[in-house]
Amino acid sequence: MDFDYDLFVIGGGSGGVRAARVAAGEAGAKVALAEGDRYGGTCVIRGCVPKKLMVFASEYSGMAAEAEAYGWSASITDFNWNTFHGKLVEELDRLEGVYRRLLAGSGVETFDQRAKIADAHTVELADGTRKTAKHILIATGGTPVRPDMPGAELGIVSDDIFHLPEMPKRILIVGGGYIACEFAGIMNGLGVETTLYYRGAQILRGFDDEARGLIADEMRDNGIDIHTGTNVLEMKKTDSGAIWTKGSNGHEAEFDVVLFATGRKPMTDNMGLEEVGVKLGRAGEIIVDQYSQTAVPSIYAIGDVTNRVNLTPVAIREGMAFVETVFKGNKTAVDHDLIPSAVFTQPEMGTVGLSEEQAAEQEPIEVYSTSFRPMQTSFAGQQKRVLMKLIVSKETRKVLGCHIVAPGAGEMIQMAGIAVKMGATKEDFNRVCAVHPTMSEELVTMRKPTRTA
Repeated sequence: MDFDYDLFVIGGGSGGVRAARVAAGEAGAKVALAEGDRYGGTCVIRGCVPKKLMVFASEYSGMAAEAEAYGWSASITDFNWNTFHGKLVEELDRLEGVYRRLLAGSGVETFDQRAKIADAHTVELADGTRKTAKHILIATGGTPVRPDMPGAELGIVSDDIFHLPEMPKRILIVGGGYIACEFAGIMNGLGVETTLYYRGAQILRGFDDEARGLIADEMRDNGIDIHTGTNVLEMKKTDSGAIWTKGSNGHEAEFDVVLFATGRKPMTDNMGLEEVGVKLGRAGEIIVDQYSQTAVPSIYAIGDVTNRVNLTPVAIREGMAFVETVFKGNKTAVDHDLIPSAVFTQPEMGTVGLSEEQAAEQEPIEVYSTSFRPMQTSFAGQQKRVLMKLIVSKETRKVLGCHIVAPGAGEMIQMAGIAVKMGATKEDFNRVCAVHPTMSEELVTMRKPTRTA
């Protein structure tokens, strides 16, 4: 059978774009891609990139006080959202243009409209046009979830926060995951009175307990009002235009903006997937094997829509592995083990491998941990603390996990992640000479375990 394309990709985010252009540019495949929104996907348009720029903006607020402690005459006046937002929009437009040019330069034909699956080899575009392909790759990503409660429509989700008409004076953030905690730090740093509700006992569930405890303490010290064990029961608009909320802890308050950061779900609705035999999981995720292949042999899926490890670099790697497997004849399974990641809270966290709790359930371990006031902020009279932590197997001596809470933790964990991925032992770390004076030198100078488990 003759097909219109060798590959049709649905979704123009980082994973889909990488797979499309490598299949076309390196493997010589005839490729098309459909995207109903903006090219660049969640990460570039409404996630990592604009969020990190907002983190940068928010961190300037404390610099004047620190600079004065070092002898500078310094002052930082009020944050101008319009100035920042104008530049942000320009940057996102630039990046979207880069993605479009990369596709065009690789010879990928693009369709700026939503697409769904018609059958195992056919894609139907929003205008009714049908295109056939030998292989179909779904890379539609995920979308924020809005809770089912009275007045929920009054709140915004993370996609919306980059388009606020003005900076609010008071914000309530509902959720305790990394998105909620990152935006709490951002808004607080930008001068917004920030409150966070989380239904669990401690924020950042799934991360190392000691690390998340330090981050929670530092967030509170920075002025964020955190209410754990708390959820929003009801919301309504007041005559003044504010949003009145009632918490499950009895806390009633008014806010200018309520941000729901209560999770994300795969974008698989109304795509015709189950009708053609693609199996979905309980959360709506596409079920795939180690080669990203669905239950329909000609249909593959990568990225957040599969709900495996929802990180941009992982989606890109999955896309590359797909091309190797399908178009280069080199069957390549995606390696989801020991993936380093960063959480851009304030303070920042970098993590790779197992948390202390996960490792202790698995085998006997030693924990090497130290928390201290770093030189730069201590000299300025600040009480901020950082954490350096290694989880070590008693039997193999391998470092099973590394957790850093400190400024620049994301940069540090990238390097530490190489060692952990290589299977470095604690003794390998010990053999490395310290770089002094740095915060990260503690990773190679801790000689005695803090505790065992």
